[in-house]
Amino acid sequence: MANPRMSYLRGKAMRLPMLPGVYIMKNKDGEIIYIGKAKLLKNRVSQYFGSQNRHQTKVLKMVENVYDFDHILASSEFEALILECNLIKQHMPKYNILLKDDKGYCFIKITNEPWRRLEFTYRKDDEKATYIGPYMSSYVVSQSLDAASKIFKLPTCNKTFPCNNKNLRPCLNYHMNLCSAPCCGKIKKADYDASVDEAIAFLKGGTKKYVAVLEKQMEEYSENLEFEKAAAIRDKISAIKRMSDKQKVIFSNDETRDVFTLARDGDEICINVTRFQEGRLASSDNHFSQLDETLENTRGEFIKRFYTLHDEIPPVILTDGDVEDAELIEQWLGERLGKKVQIQIPQKGKSFEVVNMSKSNAYEAMAQRKFRQKADSATIELGELLSLSKVPEFIESYDISHTAGADAVGGMVVFRNGSPYKKSYRKFIIKDALGGDDYGSMREVLTRRFNEYLKEKETGEGFGRLPDLILMDGGKGQVKIAEEVVAQFGLDVPIFGMVKDSKHKTRAITGDGREISINSQRRVFTLVSSIQEEVHRFAIDYHHSKHRATTKKTGLLDIPGIGPKKSETIWREMKTLDAIKRADIDTLSKLPGISLKDAVNIKKYYS
Repeated sequence: MANPRMSYLRGKAMRLPMLPGVYIMKNKDGEIIYIGKAKLLKNRVSQYFGSQNRHQTKVLKMVENVYDFDHILASSEFEALILECNLIKQHMPKYNILLKDDKGYCFIKITNEPWRRLEFTYRKDDEKATYIGPYMSSYVVSQSLDAASKIFKLPTCNKTFPCNNKNLRPCLNYHMNLCSAPCCGKIKKADYDASVDEAIAFLKGGTKKYVAVLEKQMEEYSENLEFEKAAAIRDKISAIKRMSDKQKVIFSNDETRDVFTLARDGDEICINVTRFQEGRLASSDNHFSQLDETLENTRGEFIKRFYTLHDEIPPVILTDGDVEDAELIEQWLGERLGKKVQIQIPQKGKSFEVVNMSKSNAYEAMAQRKFRQKADSATIELGELLSLSKVPEFIESYDISHTAGADAVGGMVVFRNGSPYKKSYRKFIIKDALGGDDYGSMREVLTRRFNEYLKEKETGEGFGRLPDLILMDGGKGQVKIAEEVVAQFGLDVPIFGMVKDSKHKTRAITGDGREISINSQRRVFTLVSSIQEEVHRFAIDYHHSKHRATTKKTGLLDIPGIGPKKSETIWREMKTLDAIKRADIDTLSKLPGISLKDAVNIKKYYS
């Protein structure tokens, strides 16, 4: 939809000065929807209102909603960048890249009460409290709080301090030396406050910095012959190091690094941010948005937004590609950190490895988001192997089961994104096909299935949804039957068969007159094997339950000495109830597992 004010906006943009500054886009309600900075305002802003074909989807949507814009001049492009970041932090416009994911950000809350507590929270909902954060990873915050509570012996319960109940006893944490038990008056208020202050310093400063402070204090106490205080600090240092040793060291020289990588699917992007503190992996989080003009621009915009909200700035930032305004961003972050900051694109070594790790996480998150749940990457690989036009999100598979033609049934299982989707499983009682005619039974099952599709296709659910792929439990014969049925309904569904070896193990996929080996495709092999085993299990289980019900109705299980196993044998050998009734004792006693006594009891029962 074209913006009706395009002519006005283009004319206004052309009157802007060729100077650095910030531009502020607004909608018809006067709300700020986008803020950007420019080295030359006239050139940059006029690009938005020129040819629309060059813009990405996100920019087109923004331009459609612009009613007017303002601008602020700056003395330099660097000053414009700082102003842009401050304004975005203040207004959080809709079309700037926002840092938010499914979980949101979290904080460490320091309550405002006489006996302060440290708590995990997602919101700053208490004006009297103070907060540490924001943090991206709730897991990291939870782990850090847990470590701080144990090291500094802070309570994690909901008891009130101090407690007026004189008979209250300390809990197990106190006896495990994990809590100072303020509920029972085991610690003085001043000492408790000191422990909380130390925990806050630990959470803010990180392991290495805080340990250095403690070690200095321990030396001072030792020199002053205050050995008990020195020993207490020594124990804290030991506890901190024990916690720290549980984390895997990635960078051996205690390096602090942030890694930004980008996965793209059309205009959709996922940016993974992996943070390393003191050489150890601290967090890894994914953020979803839309491409902002170019990959270089998107990286630059995201990094600026990220450090607008986060105060922890590393000396080195690693990325998987070029960053727009890299030098300006380095200068801005360097002034905030108080020392040089570098944005690097590593080509080898450990830094190159962690960038690849981060990028893999971004692509995995993109795949999961696309399929709306954890998607087994084998479905993507299977689609490519079979040259399908789309990833097979929904896969249906069919199998027939019977006992020597008796109680024939069909089973249909559905896999969604590589996992069993049991709400769409279906069972079929074979009604028309002759007993033992597997091809006829399969034709009946598929015909009934697609008849139901014609009735329910408006719903798009259950039978009303066509599969992206059908995998038949069998070879070319079963595939041919399925292709004929699908063709009769005028449908276009890819059909392949799952071929077993002599040991009844999945060996290959057949279709289009060819056989495709999957032994070398580990993930595909596992997926196809799982589907084949599941559809076989489902059909067999249904057949057994139906056969047991049929057998019970005939009365076989009411005969003394005849249990499910012998009943199964009798049905397999005799085929019908009429044949069982007409058989003499000699014939019955010759059946496998049936004794003379059993034969007499059977004959007596039906006489």
